[in-house]
Amino acid sequence: MTPLDPARERTLGGVYAFAAYVLWGFMPLYFLVLAPMGPFEVVSWRILFSLIFCAVLLTVLRTWRKLIAILRTPRLVLWTIVAGILIYINWQVFLISTLTGHVIEGSLGYFINPIVTVLLGVLVLKERLRAAQWVAIGIAVIAVGVIVVGYGSFPWIALTLAASFGTYGLVKKQIGPSVDAVSGLTLESLWLAPIAIVQAIVVAVTGGLVLGTVSPGHTALVALAGVVTAVPLLFFAAGARRSSLTVIGLLQFVAPILQFITGAWILGEPMPLERWIGFSLVWLALVVLSVDSLRAARRPRRRNDADDVAPVV
Repeated sequence: MTPLDPARERTLGGVYAFAAYVLWGFMPLYFLVLAPMGPFEVVSWRILFSLIFCAVLLTVLRTWRKLIAILRTPRLVLWTIVAGILIYINWQVFLISTLTGHVIEGSLGYFINPIVTVLLGVLVLKERLRAAQWVAIGIAVIAVGVIVVGYGSFPWIALTLAASFGTYGLVKKQIGPSVDAVSGLTLESLWLAPIAIVQAIVVAVTGGLVLGTVSPGHTALVALAGVVTAVPLLFFAAGARRSSLTVIGLLQFVAPILQFITGAWILGEPMPLERWIGFSLVWLALVVLSVDSLRAARRPRRRNDADDVAPVV
């Protein structure tokens, strides 16, 4: 077997990760096409079709044994249940933000996510932060305050997205490489399937299901929700295995930037001065965090540095 070229593998990893973040960045446009379907029905079908697509992938890749091995480990099963709950919260809030004209606030959540990840490292893992990381957290807190006071509303969507996905990343860190991307998404979707079914029934009873009532094309797009969910995750997994955390950490800003562009320029959501100031402070915090991460990457990494990143979903 020909040995792998490390430089080529790193480059390929960057390409895979970049592709994942681009797909995540434009994901709001896909879900907007599903209108007039509401966010609760969309999440229901997203869970169920993700489960179906993952089952097909496991069959094609012949990796059912990996899934069975995970199910025989109670600790991993428990962690995947927790991960499923967190990703449900994240998906539901993300769909509410996308389908109710709050794409910009959703992008703010993913801008804040790296800072929340660092903060969780301190609160949960008892990691020690460098001075620059504390500065970044302080600036981010001020930014949220500016948005609350100046814009006149509490950014619950952004903070819920950041908190749910930051905690999701923490859970994934606890699981480690024991659960591969496809098996993880399969189990998370499996645990959420009963919730998705109940949610779909409630929607059917209270307002009626949209699936199958608009057009064959619309139905096909809804059915693709599983593919749309799984493909960027697989790209990210392939990229993360080949690239350094520094590269992944810098590329993660591609998705919220594209979401911000989608909300502000494509969808025309309002951006008053107060919101620009708040976002600018968040971006300043991210610059501080990124520069500090680059400097730290040039030095021997210390075990207590809290600079891990989680993917955007």
